[in-house]
Amino acid sequence: MMCCKVLLIKELEKPSGHWCRHAVIGKGCGIYEDRPPVCQKFHCQWIRDPGLGPEWKPEKAKFVLYPDRETEEVFNVAVDPAFPDAWTKPPFFAAIKNWVLEGAERGRYVMVHIGKRWIAVLPDRTVELGNVEDEFVLMRERGPTGRMIGVQVKPPSPATPTAAPVQADSRNRMGN
Repeated sequence: MMCCKVLLIKELEKPSGHWCRHAVIGKGCGIYEDRPPVCQKFHCQWIRDPGLGPEWKPEKAKFVLYPDRETEEVFNVAVDPAFPDAWTKPPFFAAIKNWVLEGAERGRYVMVHIGKRWIAVLPDRTVELGNVEDEFVLMRERGPTGRMIGVQVKPPSPATPTAAPVQADSRNRMGN
């Protein structure tokens, strides 16, 4: 049910970091049979990966881990704003860093979303990207081996024809 709080659900006009008006705490979705397709298709990584133990259950971990819809090298961690440091606690941060390191040569990184605050976890450091709102361009920089060495959020510019603007919450909404 943590996805009912931390993720943006445009179809229900639900902002990230706030409970969905249809969530029935302790029970689940109040419109389960009629929930929008984006909710029907969403499965967090805890459900998808049997190797993740009970400590990774979103209600216990206080975040939802899910693969990015558009970029296979990216994992997202949508954190409950009431517990902004949950993702940094053991065993989570060590595992997140390990995932990034294992896929470093393919450009893998993790994007942490705490409401509008974004943080990128790269192989050698975490990068505070600040509050991301409105349209933006996510600039990724790779080193010669393909390893991700930098990430920046910039406003869209007509001088950036290869990078299309993205809505601020598109990376913080449910993946398919």
